[in-house]
Amino acid sequence: MENSRNFVLVLTLSLAVLIGWQWAMDYFYPQPEEVSVTAEKVDTPAEQAEVAHARTGGLQDPTAIAQEAADLETALATPERVAIDSPRIAGSINLQGAFLDDVVLKDYAATTDADDDDPVRIFSPRGTPAQQFSQFGFLVNGQKVSDESLWSTEGGTLTPDNPVTLTHDAGNGIELQLTYSIDDEYMLTIEQAVANRSAVPAVVQPYGLVGRTSDTASADFFIAHSGPMGVFGDSANYDYDYDDIDEAKKVSPEGAPSWFGFTDIYWLAAMVPQDGATPDATFRSLGSNIYRADMIYDPVTVPAGRKYTTTSRLYAGAKESTVLDAYEDAGLAKFGLAIDWGWFRWFEKPFLWLLKNIFEIVGNFGVAIIILTIIVRGLMFPIAQKQFASMAAMKAIQPKMKALQERYKDDRVKQQQEMQKLFKDEKVNPLAGCLPLILQIPIFFALYKVLYLAIEMRHQDFLYIKDLSAPDPATILNLFGLLPFDPPGFLAIGVLAVLLGLTMWLTFKLNPSTMDPVQQQVFNIMPWVLMFVMAPFAAGLLLYWVTSNILTLAQQKYLYSKHPALRAAAEKEKAEKAAKAAKVELPGRE
Repeated sequence: MENSRNFVLVLTLSLAVLIGWQWAMDYFYPQPEEVSVTAEKVDTPAEQAEVAHARTGGLQDPTAIAQEAADLETALATPERVAIDSPRIAGSINLQGAFLDDVVLKDYAATTDADDDDPVRIFSPRGTPAQQFSQFGFLVNGQKVSDESLWSTEGGTLTPDNPVTLTHDAGNGIELQLTYSIDDEYMLTIEQAVANRSAVPAVVQPYGLVGRTSDTASADFFIAHSGPMGVFGDSANYDYDYDDIDEAKKVSPEGAPSWFGFTDIYWLAAMVPQDGATPDATFRSLGSNIYRADMIYDPVTVPAGRKYTTTSRLYAGAKESTVLDAYEDAGLAKFGLAIDWGWFRWFEKPFLWLLKNIFEIVGNFGVAIIILTIIVRGLMFPIAQKQFASMAAMKAIQPKMKALQERYKDDRVKQQQEMQKLFKDEKVNPLAGCLPLILQIPIFFALYKVLYLAIEMRHQDFLYIKDLSAPDPATILNLFGLLPFDPPGFLAIGVLAVLLGLTMWLTFKLNPSTMDPVQQQVFNIMPWVLMFVMAPFAAGLLLYWVTSNILTLAQQKYLYSKHPALRAAAEKEKAEKAAKAAKVELPGRE
């Protein structure tokens, strides 16, 4: 009777965890309602009470997506634009206001649809639903040059071999110049020059900014920061999210900025100040889910007949580890930390390097994940062997330990002394079984984080899965897509999630338990709770966990075959506890 009540309690708690998880997902990452794109009034996401955020970012509301397409067609059709064409990015600079507001990434497709060859767009003009842009300009004698000013240009298309210069007559003998150049990756260099051709000194103040909407932001998860970030002083700052900026209205992190801007899980827009300069670095909330990162240099007095120049940089592109590290090696402080590697980056980067090299050999990212998991588990196998050997040794001396506990039950100090003597005489280390497990935790967490953060997994296919960075599309309740509906919330259980629950349950069943009945019931239910919890995660992560569980099953079978005494002892203890529990239940049945 007691065990029955305990089972009901465990089941209730498990359901509470499951429902609580779904509530948390809906609360923090709400999904948009279906809205007709033909509605008479178009509500932008900024006008909604809550905005959906996908794991990888981008607009989620169908109305906003349709509005974005219409606004882009209008904005990019204007002739006052300078084209950009480099190996990795394309786009244009708007001559009205000198805004860099049109950037697409040539190497990354927007969708997995084979008929849709549109590249990922990371910059869109001001006022569009997906707006993100940059501007480099000047304050002249305390006045900002108007955003409506039309700049002139010479030089044609901006390419790595062809810089372009934008020029504006600010009046009173002041001429402003912006010279843009671009490298073969994602970095632009902007030379801001002021020529004072008047008869009196002029006070000028160069600035740079990145503006954006949070409506397109990727989900801010505990292992993947999304939002304002940068390196200030000697450390990377991931402390602020968009809600923090909303609350404070203005945030200026401590320390001189090496670079700063806005990040999503896969994309980055960041400004880099001139070497040796310490401009003011500020994140601002402008309302309606619009934010801005400002880089404002100190005012400088330019004498009559003189010219003053400031050189800044802008990174607008993908967060590829090798590219970021190359800029860091070239002197850009801690630029590799634009990827939120966390504490275990010393493990994570080698894993990423190995994963990419395996992928180059086998040609399929899913197969590469499986091979990487096998390699990691193989390297960890000697540790698992030591763990089982320690468990077997502890089982062997367990009768002596129980005798000592009974003999010195009233003298805990003496009991501990005798226990230590027993361990020493038998040459058994009681911590040896725990230490291997502790050593494995950072390694497996690092592998998990690599698969979560690696842009290399984006849009990679495996079997029926078109994108390993997205949830498993083959949900069971709609018969793997044959029925015309999408299961709601946590009921969208895919094949990999079911395999995860099944393999984890088999792992627990294969390992003879010495836990009490209530603990055993919890462990029996846990795999199926985790099946629901893990279902919305990226398919690549689930593929890793399923592979790892299968390898654990094989490892356990092998190690138990090498330590039959351990299995026999555990089975015996399990049987004794079951018999004892049955005796306890008998009085309640009478």
